[in-house]
Amino acid sequence: MLRCWPDKTGCTMAEVEFVEHGHWAEVVLNRPKRRNAIDGPLGEQLAAVIRRADGDDGVQAVLLRGADGAFCSGLDLKAFNAEPPPDWMPRFGGIWRAAHKSVYECRKPIVAALERFAINGGAALALAADLLVVGETAFVQVGEVRQGMAAPYNMAWLRLRHSESVAARLAITGRRFAGAELDAMGVAHEVVADDQVVLAARRLVEELAGFPDGAAVRIKRLLRAYNDEPADTWFDRVTNLASGPRVRPRVVEGG
Repeated sequence: MLRCWPDKTGCTMAEVEFVEHGHWAEVVLNRPKRRNAIDGPLGEQLAAVIRRADGDDGVQAVLLRGADGAFCSGLDLKAFNAEPPPDWMPRFGGIWRAAHKSVYECRKPIVAALERFAINGGAALALAADLLVVGETAFVQVGEVRQGMAAPYNMAWLRLRHSESVAARLAITGRRFAGAELDAMGVAHEVVADDQVVLAARRLVEELAGFPDGAAVRIKRLLRAYNDEPADTWFDRVTNLASGPRVRPRVVEGG
């Protein structure tokens, strides 16, 4: 396990942990006091650990989850609205692109364990997974429309994995969609009791990792053959259209 993350000042606690379990790896968003909210260091570390898992020939599948029973609440409002802004703020666009590129380019299947909520930027990470295990009361909220913001990475992943009608329901309404609704739309692979999400996701990842070496990787490569655009080309389609003056993120309204 990565218990710390080296930087110029020495060693700090990891905002993303990497845990090896033989033929599969666990990637944990590790900012529980901020509901695993996204900031610059989390984005940088997420890209690094996904690349690490992808580059390890012994790893056949990846589990992505949040620490302490929640997935991800989206951007860290305190950090993004801070004055003066944190030093990573001018670089955040590139940081967040690199994180999503690492997931897009990952050859290993990624299973996400959705506990409690995945909101805005957190929803994009949940929707990026190849397979999503969801708690009965857990929800996805692509709520940027309620803030007057665009949702480019959510849209990019929705259009890669789902129909336009599903993307419209999630992104145009900006409301919360819980377990049963996500299952009915085909967004969720499996819906389980809230206290069984991580256990069910681990069982699924262990099953995938138990297939003959490289089998799941080959299947994922064949699936992606029907859309072999480079990551930057895919994401640029929406990020270029979403460009404009910066809108300060705020709490998303319910729905």
